[in-house]
Amino acid sequence: MSKEEMQMAMNKTKEMVSSYPVVVFSKTYCGYSKRVKQLLQQLGATFQVLELDEMSDGGEIQSALSEWTGQSTVPSVFIKGKHIGGSDKVMETNKQGKLVPLLTEAGALANVPSKL
Repeated sequence: MSKEEMQMAMNKTKEMVSSYPVVVFSKTYCGYSKRVKQLLQQLGATFQVLELDEMSDGGEIQSALSEWTGQSTVPSVFIKGKHIGGSDKVMETNKQGKLVPLLTEAGALANVPSKL
């Protein structure tokens, strides 16, 4: 991939991440991606899924993600523009009780009663 192509993929990736409160870069056949998507659904989160294996530039986007985050695998999860990590990291964050507050702060959990 040329420097220009990498820059275009990086710009597109960063734009997608900043456009949604929660973004999951995924592949349709990846079991780890499925686990993360199921967890987010169970929590009632609103999230954007980008299936890299269904996108014409998915390979370039995955390369850009790897360059940007240091993580070359999917799922790659971002909340409020911040890279959370992959499946293990998301599951761990949830176990520690830190995922719901992150999702709430990002505005991705609309059905959580607000404190009066």
